[in-house]
Amino acid sequence: MNVPRRALAAAALCACAALLAACGGAARQDAGERGGTYAVEVTGASFPHAQSVAKQTSFVLHVRNAGAHRVPDLAVTIDSFSYSSSYAELASRSRPVWVVERGAGGVASPPVRTEEVTPLGGAQTAYVNTWAFGALAPGATRTLRWNVVPVKSGSYTVHYTIAAGLAGKAKARLAGGGAVRGRFAVDIAPAPKPTHVNPATGRVEAGQFPATP
Repeated sequence: MNVPRRALAAAALCACAALLAACGGAARQDAGERGGTYAVEVTGASFPHAQSVAKQTSFVLHVRNAGAHRVPDLAVTIDSFSYSSSYAELASRSRPVWVVERGAGGVASPPVRTEEVTPLGGAQTAYVNTWAFGALAPGATRTLRWNVVPVKSGSYTVHYTIAAGLAGKAKARLAGGGAVRGRFAVDIAPAPKPTHVNPATGRVEAGQFPATP
């Protein structure tokens, strides 16, 4: 049976249209994000300048909504917890300088009795090195804490940037109009300072354990 070419072309167009509709080809990732500029300030930030390998520390930000409108989705990007290695045959060139033991954000209770192993917090996203914390009401302040462990000695500069959303339409700005960002200069020593448990008190103290006579 001969099928007219015009009918075949129409059938092909219908198939392509159905495929695009099934894939949602026209949808945008930022379609659900409300655009705008939101006043945000960092009221406090800390990350120790002097650190040492294997000694846990904390990266802490105190972020305040300084405007009259609710921030849609407070997000923080930290771009320097890892570095790019040129070592041959690595599965990934991204290697850690700090291992995140517990990321910022709440941790959901496990559905079964188990043991937490390096919990990353409840604010992680699919974006690289970005955490999202949800809406922030006008005048409210949120404390964000990352517990991290240095694993590579050296001198580093850690940069962070704060946004009002993940897709880029909602922008966080300082009162003067600048971007909300900051940085820390950090020196990581190759070994942790020696400590010992005082047998008299049971407390961990700095220095070597006293030699016995």
